[in-house]
Amino acid sequence: MSRIVVAQFVSVDGVIEDPVGIEDLGRGSWTRASSGPEGAKYKVDEIMDASAMLLGRRTYESYASAWPERDDEYADKINRMPKYVVSSTLADPQWSNTTVLQGDVASSVGELKQRTDGNILVHGSAQLVYALMEHDLVDECRLMVFPVVVGAGKRFFDDPGKTVDLRLIECRAVGEGVAILSYEPVRG
Repeated sequence: MSRIVVAQFVSVDGVIEDPVGIEDLGRGSWTRASSGPEGAKYKVDEIMDASAMLLGRRTYESYASAWPERDDEYADKINRMPKYVVSSTLADPQWSNTTVLQGDVASSVGELKQRTDGNILVHGSAQLVYALMEHDLVDECRLMVFPVVVGAGKRFFDDPGKTVDLRLIECRAVGEGVAILSYEPVRG
């Protein structure tokens, strides 16, 4: 059985939207503070440890337009690994090793977890993350917190309608004040 690992860039005030300024939201890149060599290695190790990626349609389309053109260790891994996209509108994905999951998110992702092994990594994909959290499908949240207040944009924790208890499993500072915080849900 696999684990769903959500990995997000997040501002101190919880914003996850448009961290590198490509979505033209008028905020620019808010990940200006460097995570340094240790933070870069953390991200490479994270992707190398993953067995697959799970993405929402918008994040998938952004990644599919960028990553196939890149050529380094990180890009090679993303390009060759299995990718699963939760979408009701994407019919014919062009990026290699991509499967579209349609229908009920809880059922389709729950089945994916049962039939695969290893970590399934989720980047971006705010709406998908909200749905995964609502259905208790997230096994770990890895947050790379940048020392900036963005003020507006989608937040990592949308209102789940209930209190969600988390257990801190890793905490470290890297680079120019960037914090890596990893949490797992406390399940009763």
